[in-house]
Amino acid sequence: MAYRQLKRRIGDLLGQDDFTAALETIGQLPGRQAINPLFGFFYSGDETIRWRAITAMGTVVCQLAETAMESARVVMRRLMWNLNDESGGIGWGSPEAMGEITAGHAGLAGEYGRILISYIDPAGNFLEYEQLQRGSLWGVGRLAHARPVLVQPAADHLCAFFDAADPTLRGTAIWAAAPILNPDICTRIAAHGSDDAPLRLYRQMRITKTTVAELARAALAGCGQHD
Repeated sequence: MAYRQLKRRIGDLLGQDDFTAALETIGQLPGRQAINPLFGFFYSGDETIRWRAITAMGTVVCQLAETAMESARVVMRRLMWNLNDESGGIGWGSPEAMGEITAGHAGLAGEYGRILISYIDPAGNFLEYEQLQRGSLWGVGRLAHARPVLVQPAADHLCAFFDAADPTLRGTAIWAAAPILNPDICTRIAAHGSDDAPLRLYRQMRITKTTVAELARAALAGCGQHD
């Protein structure tokens, strides 16, 4: 299938009402062919299409890793390159895709989880651009909700975003920290119990409207075991 035809086909699938079925169809495409079109949709102006492309990239790369691990590593390195200043690009969707992939594949998580965390570490590969910080927090959170042990070292980095001016940064960081609670994190999250600033958060393959306070209360529900 020609590239343009394949991209159009994938675009149609990403826009289907039944995304679960569409994702299964995308997963049946030859992985190496689906990857480049999916990268293109990371830059879509349609928020739903963009997020679905990130989810689909996770599915495709995790499946690819089962039969061709080095090919999956090539994709991970491409995502990392997109976040490198020398790439000349912005890197839209790259940290989110890294989070989706590492959440879905244990081997890739072991190899690249620390690199993903480094994007929110001031002593690491910290991303200065606020829009990319949103993506890196979401990626770390996606990994945390799937493999919390790997994200324990990121606790202090996540807490540093709890008081950010941008409510999306605050709320996403709180959501990301929920699986790795400790008494200090619980205390800091509790300070946001009345923070009603709104944000949108992609969860369970859906964009949801929420508030910082709602995310804080959800996280605090798990704090009792850390008293």
